[in-house]
Amino acid sequence: MFPTRIEIIPSEGIVEQVTALVPLSTTLTVTCLPHHGIERTMRAAVQLSLHGYSVIPHLAARSLPGRVELTEILRDCDVAGIGEVFVIGGDRKQQAGPYGSALPVLEDIAQYTGGVMRAGVAGYPEGHPSVGALDLVDALLAKQHLATHVVTQMCFSAPKILDYAALLRREGVQLPVWAGVAGAVPRTKLVSLAAQIGVGSSLKFLSRKGPLARKLLSGDRYSPQSLLTDLQSQPGSIAGIHLYSFNNLDAVPDGPDQALTPAALQPALIRRATRDN
Repeated sequence: MFPTRIEIIPSEGIVEQVTALVPLSTTLTVTCLPHHGIERTMRAAVQLSLHGYSVIPHLAARSLPGRVELTEILRDCDVAGIGEVFVIGGDRKQQAGPYGSALPVLEDIAQYTGGVMRAGVAGYPEGHPSVGALDLVDALLAKQHLATHVVTQMCFSAPKILDYAALLRREGVQLPVWAGVAGAVPRTKLVSLAAQIGVGSSLKFLSRKGPLARKLLSGDRYSPQSLLTDLQSQPGSIAGIHLYSFNNLDAVPDGPDQALTPAALQPALIRRATRDN
């Protein structure tokens, strides 16, 4: 099984929810939504880090007001013991400051921290609605000396993810690739939250795939179990799983068939994250 990180949304009460349900040894990532802003992301990340979790806050370039604010964020990370961030361009339509993309943020982070701060960057197995495929690869080539790994946009197709990882290797991007995977979650919640966290294009991909869409989004609950099984078919292609939890962190009792049912898969992955980190 892959090493697993759990992404959470910094909604109201999430710190209390995490501390009640998730073991301290779990690695958490905290997303940054345009309507929430970086302040909420950092507040949750710092609180969880001070509770003892390994935490990776998302920094959206277009939501950063300026270099002074970035410096303050990095100082807060240092004080809280946060040694890694995830840097994205962000979906904010009008940028809040001088940063229009992830690259200058990565450059400033490297400069301000002396290269000590680790940083993940985003990858897009299904493309990006506003950036061409070749430009996306060129952007990763430009970033890779400042980054430690690539996390893919949420994707529901193992062949797409594996082909994407192989493409990056062919083009010279040597960063480890973490696959962005939706956790076990009620179907209606998956659909309603997808656009909010910037993965609407992935669901549009599903809508064009007929039987695949029916398989993944039928019934009451989506399960990533078959996707994870398919990803394991090519060992070495994927470094780990970045699990989009949608804050669905409820635990279930342990049992011999724990990982065999969709309802049990989410907590099983959380426990896997606990063991692997």
